Amino acid sequence: MTNPIELVGKVNLFGFRTVVDAARKPFEVNQILRQITEIGTKSLLLVIASGFALGMVLTLHTRGTLVTFGAAALIPTVQSLGFFVEIGPLVAALLVAGRVGSGIGAVLANMRATEQIDGIESLSIDSFKFLVVPRVIACVVSMPLLTLFMDFAGLLGGFISEHASSGISFSLFLSRAFMDLDWSNFIAPTAKTTVFGFIIGTVSSYFGYTTNDGAQGVGRAATNSVVVSSLLIILVDVILVKCIFFLFPESAL
Repeated sequence: MTNPIELVGKVNLFGFRTVVDAARKPFEVNQILRQITEIGTKSLLLVIASGFALGMVLTLHTRGTLVTFGAAALIPTVQSLGFFVEIGPLVAALLVAGRVGSGIGAVLANMRATEQIDGIESLSIDSFKFLVVPRVIACVVSMPLLTLFMDFAGLLGGFISEHASSGISFSLFLSRAFMDLDWSNFIAPTAKTTVFGFIIGTVSSYFGYTTNDGAQGVGRAATNSVVVSSLLIILVDVILVKCIFFLFPESAL
């Protein structure tokens, strides 16, 4: 079994190699676009549905408390700040880690087990640059876009829930939702999802690309991809939140 410290070192070297290879030709544009479609488009419905449901639940839970203190007008503000600052980026990343991370790990592990990667290399093609780099880039590009869809789906779910309770209009809900929302509450939390995307792509590709356990390693690679990338996302999120508060003090609500 790999030592945890050794595993961290290997994943870091794997990620460094990904960054270096991404900066050199050829850029495999077709592969990148294909992976963006696979990772982004096919995750869109899951992200929107989850965001919509979370938005409704968040409004239902917060409404009782805010109404008790006479702050019902703050429900849209709480909804927007909650989603744009933390719920949207973190939940979207965990959903993508579960759906995409397991897929990347399983696909690459299966290709390794069936010697497809060896076949690609026998054609003088850099399998790492052809298989790994496009997947990591696609995760980095797709995460902010998926996060935005989750954020606005959450707002829509919150509006429908609040409209059913108080009859608030859509224009008034949006006005109150964005009234206290600064650019620092929107740009920085959304931008940090590129880091989450890099973690998902790198960790999942590492476990799939480096497996040496044959067919048995496919399931193990998929499981490890989800578990490790999810844990890293949660840990890194704590660090990034502290960094955002340091760089943008006005976002520390």
